[in-house]
Amino acid sequence: MPVIFFVIIIIAFIGIGIGFAVWSSQMKDKRRKEMAGWAQANGLKFLPEKDHSIWMRYQPFKCLQRGDNRYAYNIMLGTTSDRVTCGFDYHYETHSTGNKGQRQTHHHHFSALVVDTGLPLKPLFIRPEGFFDKVTEFVGLDDIDFESAEFSQKFFVKAPDRRWAYDVLHQKTMEMMLAYPRFHIEFQGTQVMAYYDNRTFSLGDFSSALKLVITILDYLPPGVVEELKAMRSETRP
Repeated sequence: MPVIFFVIIIIAFIGIGIGFAVWSSQMKDKRRKEMAGWAQANGLKFLPEKDHSIWMRYQPFKCLQRGDNRYAYNIMLGTTSDRVTCGFDYHYETHSTGNKGQRQTHHHHFSALVVDTGLPLKPLFIRPEGFFDKVTEFVGLDDIDFESAEFSQKFFVKAPDRRWAYDVLHQKTMEMMLAYPRFHIEFQGTQVMAYYDNRTFSLGDFSSALKLVITILDYLPPGVVEELKAMRSETRP
């Protein structure tokens, strides 16, 4: 009897494993089809294959430099709303050592959307404020504060050039951002990235991220845009 019971348990676990694998495959296939449809609706190409070089293409973004075995997949690339855009799911691995010394691999997935402006933007980092941010603020290592108390309470902002942060995050932009999902927003080089730090986007998130980034750029003060264009002209051969 114990042997039969043991065999039944093994068969049950095998069945559960097979069932989970089938379900996981179906979910991945469904996501690929949905993202392909979203890409087509927004005038973008859809490339489902893994791209192991995308972290080098967007090297300034630190979120793409974590761990190893890095690659993007379900890539949506092209021009939409007159902006060069790339959206994708992203994978990387980290490792730890278990209690018995065995090496364990941890798989991490998140989504990102990058919009290229063609302008020499200055570094800027915006993300939802967390508990530890409030602790560091208490000891004097605070982020940049703004006139909007609500925005300052809900977002952590860092920039080497504070004037640039105030130019980008003026009252109109802050009010708009408060009405959107809390993405991480990062300016590097000529590009702006929106992403979640630890989970993938829904199709609605891709739409919101695209609209948010484009609106932030559209809301840049005309004088700032002209200054960036002049800087671009100076750096061209």
